[in-house]
Amino acid sequence: MTAPTDPQLHLDQVMSRLTGPGGRFELVEEAVLGTRMPVMKNRGRSVGELLTTSLRWGDRDYLVTADRRLSYTEHAAAVAALATALREDHGVRKGDRVAILAANTPEWVIAFWATQVLGAISVGLNGWWVPREVEYGLAHSRPSVVIADAKRAETLTAVGADLPVLTMEDDLPAIFARYAGSPMPHTDVDEDDPAAILYTSGTSGRPKGALHSQRNILAVVDYHRFSDAVVGEFSGRPVDPAVPSPLRYLLTSPLFHIASLHNLVIPRLATGGAVVMHQGGFDVDAVLRLVERERVTNWGAVPTMASRLVEHDDLDRYDLSSLTSFSLASAPSSVAFKERLREKVPFARNALVDSYGLTECSTAIAVATAPELEQFPGTLGRPIITVSMEIRDPYGEWLPDGVEGEVCVRSPFVMLGYWEDEAATAAAIAPGRWLRTGDYGLVENGRLRLTGRRSDLILRGGENVYPTEIEQCLDEHPDVLECAVIGTPHEDLGQEVSAVVVLRPGAGATEAELRAYASERLSYFKVPTRWRITTDLLPRNATGKMIRRDIAV
Repeated sequence: MTAPTDPQLHLDQVMSRLTGPGGRFELVEEAVLGTRMPVMKNRGRSVGELLTTSLRWGDRDYLVTADRRLSYTEHAAAVAALATALREDHGVRKGDRVAILAANTPEWVIAFWATQVLGAISVGLNGWWVPREVEYGLAHSRPSVVIADAKRAETLTAVGADLPVLTMEDDLPAIFARYAGSPMPHTDVDEDDPAAILYTSGTSGRPKGALHSQRNILAVVDYHRFSDAVVGEFSGRPVDPAVPSPLRYLLTSPLFHIASLHNLVIPRLATGGAVVMHQGGFDVDAVLRLVERERVTNWGAVPTMASRLVEHDDLDRYDLSSLTSFSLASAPSSVAFKERLREKVPFARNALVDSYGLTECSTAIAVATAPELEQFPGTLGRPIITVSMEIRDPYGEWLPDGVEGEVCVRSPFVMLGYWEDEAATAAAIAPGRWLRTGDYGLVENGRLRLTGRRSDLILRGGENVYPTEIEQCLDEHPDVLECAVIGTPHEDLGQEVSAVVVLRPGAGATEAELRAYASERLSYFKVPTRWRITTDLLPRNATGKMIRRDIAV
């Protein structure tokens, strides 16, 4: 059958074929935790089962670093050995927590899978946490065992952690040798049993532990398999699920974040692709050497990483022709920044996509393709498969297209709740399993555009001011590298709009120039009245999100 000449019509036909009755990704409506919603009919029920089925990929690369290479077979053998040790030596059983505290390393991934085959709960502690935060995470999640790298093991000693600690450098190699050849453990689980706890960014207040179920994680896996299938059908090269994927994914974000764990490392077991892991601090040249050597095809980066690419003065000396997909995630980026990215970074010109998601939702809520970003600047695209999205007012009522309100979503991706925090869970998940994201936005042409976070809202003399709009305006100024807009106390107005602007090296924009620039583009009440101009980069957390509480004007 000849494909339609209209790309959208062709895409609609492909998706209908894949998700309709009898399709590989057939959608049906079922009850999820008491609420009916679309789910995939042909789905798995246990995250741990992915490990067993991954053996079919044999000696193909699963995990690759600058100096190591681990096949699917080798990975599974290591998982079986560690899982056996956790069960036999430490009594880890279904529902127990096993915490992982480390920088990105293959052992982090092995520890995650060893926990999963036991039906235990993997707790991804933030590897950037200081001792006080680590102490909080341990008290909050109460793990039976902690698996840590040497550096973080020292932190555990400093906080007086009274629980078993297995180090990746010493204990794990001994375990792999001692339990070599162990059969893979198997544990029966229900699809709504908990599988993982990942902590929210903690940009304000203490981080909360988002509790993800077997269903949540497997739904993410199916979303990625579906996306691969759509691309294959649309391009005339259908994906055979029995054939390993040739795609090679660059991992540059921390493994304790959904972008790297749920949306990169885990789905590869279902598709047979490779994970190419950059270790250590982000270094453009080291990353690009890895891309060139390993012929990386897909890279999901946070905007701060992409910004360093833009500033790099010699990208042409690397062969980056293998990169066919480059996505932005984890933090907002402006239209002007995306334009600079396309101008300066060759592989971003036709491959750039943007997305919107959050830890509580396991994966993206909406994704904007390269053509959509060109046609609808500022968009974050349409909701992905099985996601229902509504814009709601403060009373929880639906708002029509074009009206700003809180973004609310319902899907099989939405977390069970916050670990042992009923009040926070009730505040976040409304009746009908609708997740209140805390983000504000509106729908235009069926596509989402964000305007800011509720927690960042500035109340200036009765006017609601969202920092994102102002930040993206200032970001378009050629002298501005990055900026932050916050509300500061004002005797008369309640709050005033204040800006911290980081200038590019050698730039000399003054406060007066920046104020005039903003005044030409923004309503008067949105123009910052207090300014701090600096060359010091803004504070950010491990996932690239700005830490507003640490910013002072």
